Amino acid sequence: MADAKVIPFDDDRSRSGGGARPARRRTGAGGSGRGDGSAAPVSALPGAQVPEQPGLLSDGSPEAGEADGGSGAPGADAVDAGRSPAGGWERRIAGGLAFLRRRVTGDYDVDEFGYDKELTDQVLMSALRPLADKYFRVEVKGIENIPSDGGALIVANHSGTLPLDGLMLQVAVHDNHPAERHLRLLAADLVFHLPVVNELARKAGHTLACAEDAQRLLEMGEIVGVMPEGFKGIGKPFGERYKLQRFGRGGFVSTALRAGAPIVPCSIVGAEEIYPMIGNAKTLARLLGFPYFPITPTFPWLGPLGALPLPTKWTIQFGEPIPTDGYPPEAAEDPMLMFNLTDQVREQIQHTLYKLLVQRRSVFF
Repeated sequence: MADAKVIPFDDDRSRSGGGARPARRRTGAGGSGRGDGSAAPVSALPGAQVPEQPGLLSDGSPEAGEADGGSGAPGADAVDAGRSPAGGWERRIAGGLAFLRRRVTGDYDVDEFGYDKELTDQVLMSALRPLADKYFRVEVKGIENIPSDGGALIVANHSGTLPLDGLMLQVAVHDNHPAERHLRLLAADLVFHLPVVNELARKAGHTLACAEDAQRLLEMGEIVGVMPEGFKGIGKPFGERYKLQRFGRGGFVSTALRAGAPIVPCSIVGAEEIYPMIGNAKTLARLLGFPYFPITPTFPWLGPLGALPLPTKWTIQFGEPIPTDGYPPEAAEDPMLMFNLTDQVREQIQHTLYKLLVQRRSVFF
């Protein structure tokens, strides 16, 4: 990300055409019953008591749920089946098979940017969620500052040598927001030049970091995420951790002004220490076409094992939104206004970073 390149099984049995068979009516002992299949009432002899029968009250009337052939509350067998591990696994397997069938037949939707909501919800988010919840133990604050509907631009700091912070931010927004909103991240050119990564990024809702795509997403009412530091943020030395780099020329502010979308500052603590970058092999980076080639205490010395991030404790805080809908249309072309708003967003993120660092007990707890 350069200056101008800011960088989810349902039970689908109903689709198969084989609905659940209607519950059969119970009959009296010996199979006798009325012509309609309901149980015959029991007549009591004088002075005798009527023994209670399963499914009947003492006056011979059926219990709730039996009068209509079992369409009321489920019985104990049904409840136990629903709670049993076998029943749960059956539903998961059926849902998984239905999902695979839709993928094979192409019966799924993607938007104009290539975003695949079903794949994101059921596969990609499910794969990232354990990393966020169990490994990094991400704590989210201020989620109420993200609107429940309409577009908004989330501006966050960028760090960590590898851009895992963007993925954790995407999980944090979806899993903690009451409306389960999806974050559409703006990514650098490099992301869309890498094999496999390119396709996964498109499927997850990421798009190229350009003003036109960002504005269109905001006008569509999407939550858009941008990290203006770009490669300068994730590739900075460990000694400069939590010191924000330059926010470019403020293009994200201009985009928010044109769309009339609020800007939500976001501060992420914990990502800086997952890969402590103590060196940069610049020559190797140029040969590989990367903006930098990190050297950490574990990489490349431990080989693939060195690519395992450290299990730091993360905090993601969303600040008070900065409204932009009160400005006139020509404000998007005012360089002084863009500079002031950019500086305001940057200062708010930096101040919150320092505040969170003071409150943090440990890097790992």
